Amino acid sequence: MRKYRLFIAALALASTCQPGAAQQRPDLRTMTCGQAQSLVRQHGAVVFTTGQHTYSMFVSNISYCDRNQQLFVQYGPTRDYPKCPVAYECKEPLFPRGGFNRWN
Repeated sequence: MRKYRLFIAALALASTCQPGAAQQRPDLRTMTCGQAQSLVRQHGAVVFTTGQHTYSMFVSNISYCDRNQQLFVQYGPTRDYPKCPVAYECKEPLFPRGGFNRWN
């Protein structure tokens, strides 16, 4: 459900742009660690370019995750730190709730 809200929000943002204006992802590598952290705090969720052919979504809180996901600190390469703790990422937990049961 939350993914759908993000999609709707992205569509709304895209519709407010001028026709023909290309939107680019912010490049994490050109920002300072503090700038990247601030951008995620301001917008809640940001998709950054993280390399020549890579990108990643960084979120500020659990409300951007699916119900079965958890927050994990997400690091990225910034201009001043090669491993800046920018924000969080939503991921499935390694061991689901209820713990690990090797007999299932």
